Amino acid sequence: MTAGEAPIAEMRATLDATFEVVLSPVLSAQRPALGAIRIVDSLFAIGRSEVPFTDYPAERITRLSRRHARIFTEHGAIYVADLGSKNGTTLNGVAVRQAPSRVRAGDELCFGGELCYRVSIEPRARIVAAASAAPAPGLLLEPQRDDLGLQPIDVQAFPFLISKADEVFARYKDRYPHQVNYISRRHAHIFLKGGDLYIEDLGSTNGTFVGGKRLDETALPLVEGDLLAFGGDHFVYRVTLQKPPEVEPTVTQLFLNPAADEAADTDKTTFVGAAHSFLDIFCVDPGLQREDEVNEAAQAAYAHAKRDTLTGGANGTSGTNRTNGAHGANGTYGKQGSNGSHGTNAAKGRPQRWRLLAGELSKAFAGGDHAMGRRAAWWSGAVFAVLVAIALALYMRGSSERDLRNMLASGDYTSAVAAANGYLASHPGDTKVSALASEALLKAKLPGWLNALQKAQFDQADALLKEMRSLSANNVDAASLVGELQWVGDLERFVVGRGGVDAPIRMYADEATINGLLQRWDDDARSHQRALDRIASYVPVFAEPYAQALSHLRKLESDDSVYLAAIDRLNGTIRTELARDKPDTLPAVLDDYAQRYPRLAGLDRVREDLRHYADVLNAALSRQLTPLLALLKTVHFSTPPFQAQFQQLAASRLPSPDVIQRHDAASAAWLRGDTQQALSDLQAMPAGPWSDVIAAELAHKKALLDQFADLQKTRGGKDYDQRLLSFYASLDPTADAWFVQSIQKDVAALHDKALARAQDLLLRAQSLWKQYRASGPIGGTQRLEAGISPGFRSEARLLSDAQSAAQQGMRIYTQLKADHPADFDRLLADIEAEADLQRRSLTELRMVLDPGLLKAKLALIGGEQSETRQSP
Repeated sequence: MTAGEAPIAEMRATLDATFEVVLSPVLSAQRPALGAIRIVDSLFAIGRSEVPFTDYPAERITRLSRRHARIFTEHGAIYVADLGSKNGTTLNGVAVRQAPSRVRAGDELCFGGELCYRVSIEPRARIVAAASAAPAPGLLLEPQRDDLGLQPIDVQAFPFLISKADEVFARYKDRYPHQVNYISRRHAHIFLKGGDLYIEDLGSTNGTFVGGKRLDETALPLVEGDLLAFGGDHFVYRVTLQKPPEVEPTVTQLFLNPAADEAADTDKTTFVGAAHSFLDIFCVDPGLQREDEVNEAAQAAYAHAKRDTLTGGANGTSGTNRTNGAHGANGTYGKQGSNGSHGTNAAKGRPQRWRLLAGELSKAFAGGDHAMGRRAAWWSGAVFAVLVAIALALYMRGSSERDLRNMLASGDYTSAVAAANGYLASHPGDTKVSALASEALLKAKLPGWLNALQKAQFDQADALLKEMRSLSANNVDAASLVGELQWVGDLERFVVGRGGVDAPIRMYADEATINGLLQRWDDDARSHQRALDRIASYVPVFAEPYAQALSHLRKLESDDSVYLAAIDRLNGTIRTELARDKPDTLPAVLDDYAQRYPRLAGLDRVREDLRHYADVLNAALSRQLTPLLALLKTVHFSTPPFQAQFQQLAASRLPSPDVIQRHDAASAAWLRGDTQQALSDLQAMPAGPWSDVIAAELAHKKALLDQFADLQKTRGGKDYDQRLLSFYASLDPTADAWFVQSIQKDVAALHDKALARAQDLLLRAQSLWKQYRASGPIGGTQRLEAGISPGFRSEARLLSDAQSAAQQGMRIYTQLKADHPADFDRLLADIEAEADLQRRSLTELRMVLDPGLLKAKLALIGGEQSETRQSP
């Protein structure tokens, strides 16, 4: 791709802004508080003469430069560039210097060290995004000096950079070297803002002038007929604004660069069909800026032109005199440009020197001496022979290149590839043959690959690329181009697999692929684009899928800035809240994310993991070993933040695998009625963080075993029925299944009495619950007491007894499979919810309360530690 040529894909791959950048003042740094700044354009100016900073109190912007910084959007990503401000710009505390820095949601931006903002990125409403997608106007710059041979400039893509390094102006360097060097490398740029065109000087050495007036630090809107001058009075242009087309142009139309204005001569007009990069525009290079020549006369000339314009304006001819003033100024340099161009004269002088040298050599060989003549003839023959040999060698060396060109011209691409591979095996450094071989390979194989890609036959496409790699084994150039095609194929495979570019972002599934695709592009975006442009120039049908791939790339870059950044923030919030044992704060966070980021998929998995983690944590904090072990057998976490946090929890606060294994063995023995073995296994448990809980379970099981033995001894006694039903109510249907089965027949004989017992227990629980509620639940002050006050003890016993009675009554109903009032279910649920709340609240005070005191209070509330006391 030649300099100044429009990159093919950039003509097509445009992405409407689908998000807005919001700068929210950091409250601790802003007194009084300032309003948030909402950025909707692709370029936003930071400076004390820019809106909204002009409305700030004067003392707030004293450290802000007039031309301080710029925030801009490029390919869906957000950047900040410092423009050499006096007091600097920082991003998360790091100075932004010569190169723009990438900005993501959650970052902190500070300007001048005092104005600090938190960055957020919000999806834009569809109606706004649609309005912002209006086609941009065109711009025709018509030169005002007919004697200089300057070409009009037709600009169709923005931003447009005025630069002496750009081919638009560099083409005149040989003819007007000084005038070109009056333009800076980053002189000025023309950009879109709110649908209008603006021009901004970039701190150029010799200035940018509009209507004879030098621009200051603020951008100025362009209007029809404006007179622009860059660096002096040589490059002077009249502005013609062109209405945007009613229909979006096709790739072919853009590639051909049709003139949008009928006045433009297509043969003598420079067309600019590709936007420049803001990343280049806002790079600071003070060293390179010093390479500019200073046009000292231009300042005085323009001052004179301005006076002429003002005088003409007074006489009613402002438009004409404005132009004539510029021409008058041009007169000073026009003479130099026409007659004093050293580059042109030098170019004309070189052939004359060569002719002079040739004449002198002729005289030397044609001297009057006859012997000298013979020697001259001999030397002439020798030189002629050498020249013939060199020419023959060059001709033979170029035969492979000629053969390849002939094969390409005849369309015999397969033979061209084979011939090139054979030649390159022994001449790998021949770049011309390598380029021709690459062209032949692409013309031979690329159409088939594109067909497979279009049909979403990605495995077939990969197989074709593998074949192309094997055919380019001796051609590094072709191998690199095949690598570019692999990237395009991987990108399209991912987009199609997801269901399109607007498909939801799948959390913990798409991030790695998106990051990988973007990193492969960002490692050298310019080189990638040049290579892909080359491919499209060889095989024009590639232009459309290439443009589509770049469009998909821009969308992924936008998703990276908005959605992937949101996922990162959500992961950070989850880690923080789980580390604080505050999972209850996360449901509201997840609801907020679901509303703010509608394309975020996978929040249901996060909610499910959150529910499981909260259950495990609550069981662990409440020291409920049996429910905890049951959860650990079934729980599974599918999202990375919860997987990582669960591993930390298991390593620090959950029972060890050895404890779990031993407890399982004891529970199995208890279930099969091998009670002594179960007690022995529990008693042999190694000491550890859960020893107190295991000791309480051991005591509870011993109590049950003693009660069962007493029942057997008193069987048939007068109080046997009452003791049997009391024992039955205390059994857990699952854990104590052996005992349940052992007394099942006796209980069945007392079916009606058992139901009456269950009803009595639940009515008692209801009465205790009313007493607890009437005197007020246990409050935070009571939980924080340095001891156990009578009030806490009384309330805790009411709650614990209510829970025990309700649980026992419901166990009887459940074991007998008997119907019961629905109010009893609600009663049990309310009591257990309050007990769980009190246990969690106490556990959260573990860093405040003495461990022994915390354990005693938890035992009073109820739980597995107090099972011995609760057993009848």
